[in-house]
Amino acid sequence: MRTIDKAPGGKSRKHIPHKEPAGGTATLEAAAAVERNRLRRYLRILGPGLITGASDDDPSGIGTYAVAGAQLGYAPLWTALITLPLMASIQFICAKIGMVSGMGLAGVLRRHYPRPLLYAAVVGLFAANTINVGADIGAIAAGVNVIVPIPISWMIVPTAAIILALQILCSYRLIARIFKWLTLALFAYIGAALFANPDPGGVIRATFVPTLSLDPTFLSTLVAILGTTISPYLFFWQSSQEVEEEVHMGRTRLWQRRGATDAELKYAALDVNTGMFFSNVVMYFIILATAATLHAAGQTDIKSAADAAQALRPLAGDAAGILLALGLIGAGFLAVPVLSGSAAYAMSEAFGWRYGLDQNPGRAKQFYGVIVVATVVGMLINFVGINPIDALFWTAVINGFVAPPLLVLIMLVANNRAIMRTRTNGLATNVLGWIATLLMFAAAIALVVVALTGQS
Repeated sequence: MRTIDKAPGGKSRKHIPHKEPAGGTATLEAAAAVERNRLRRYLRILGPGLITGASDDDPSGIGTYAVAGAQLGYAPLWTALITLPLMASIQFICAKIGMVSGMGLAGVLRRHYPRPLLYAAVVGLFAANTINVGADIGAIAAGVNVIVPIPISWMIVPTAAIILALQILCSYRLIARIFKWLTLALFAYIGAALFANPDPGGVIRATFVPTLSLDPTFLSTLVAILGTTISPYLFFWQSSQEVEEEVHMGRTRLWQRRGATDAELKYAALDVNTGMFFSNVVMYFIILATAATLHAAGQTDIKSAADAAQALRPLAGDAAGILLALGLIGAGFLAVPVLSGSAAYAMSEAFGWRYGLDQNPGRAKQFYGVIVVATVVGMLINFVGINPIDALFWTAVINGFVAPPLLVLIMLVANNRAIMRTRTNGLATNVLGWIATLLMFAAAIALVVVALTGQS
């Protein structure tokens, strides 16, 4: 049986409207248990973790990985192996916080930690996500332009309108299903790498023998990779989506959502690990494809994944360039709602507003207002002279500086018995979580030191 806490004094708490899940199953645990086919049971389990992992490969990430491969060749390939266990542990911790506390990360911080610290974090998150939304909308339009010669500026407004309509008019369950299908677009990057004819010996060495350098370009790229892979917005999104999943199951009151069974945590870990593995495989192949083609041909001055797609066409054929562009479009349509949505969840919980993608927009005006503002302002960035393509890479670098202090708070929450009770972190999770935190601090500090001393 699931362990839950009763509402103090028997009082009912404010609940979130929901729609009953299909199939008559009250929990994911029950749904998985009645499904006898192993593959179908596995696919049923996949949800927030898979979507989070796939959205991590947004146009910002794709552009960062493409720039890394073009500038440094195979050298950054080892980072995919190192970041996998670190990001998987962090995202599982965030998932567990949502499942055990019954609240998203911002709600937990609001209740148990100094609010000024929380407000600063969510305002910074909103600003960074809005810039990223604008860059990603521009990247979607650029991806379309690679395939069909439609002017990029013509696609900006329709793209933003489609994404807003999806978030405002559709239910959470429909949005989640669409997101799961959009993850398939990222397989295009694996296909693109197969057309690149990489050097097997060089790939194996770079994968298993880490390359390190104090060169400013190398360090800025390393910080950007870490920042776009272990991204602050994913921390808030993961925990909030676990709450949305429970609300969809009928646990509309906070006391009903508190606690998690061993089976639920096991399924969450499987979901998260699948998503993070998928994310890092895509990251690996993007670096591989651009290293084997662009770097090998001396074309190191690319600014975006769209540039990479165009440059790949004469080197690896039209198919590789088109696959790269298709992946960019799919990734953008997945990532932009996650970016604006994570900001909306964080700000709504921080300020005590109604929230949720199953909420009627009229009853959650602030929540949907944040989504609209982030999307519209992001869209306008593409028309006011700010280059969204350049913003992609440097937004990832900024995330590399924002994530470390936020990771400290997440680790403190995950080991706080007043919040997590018997579900505090185990030794392995703590070790990986703190390594990720220290690595993010070290990479950011190293970049600052090298920039100030002028070493190369």
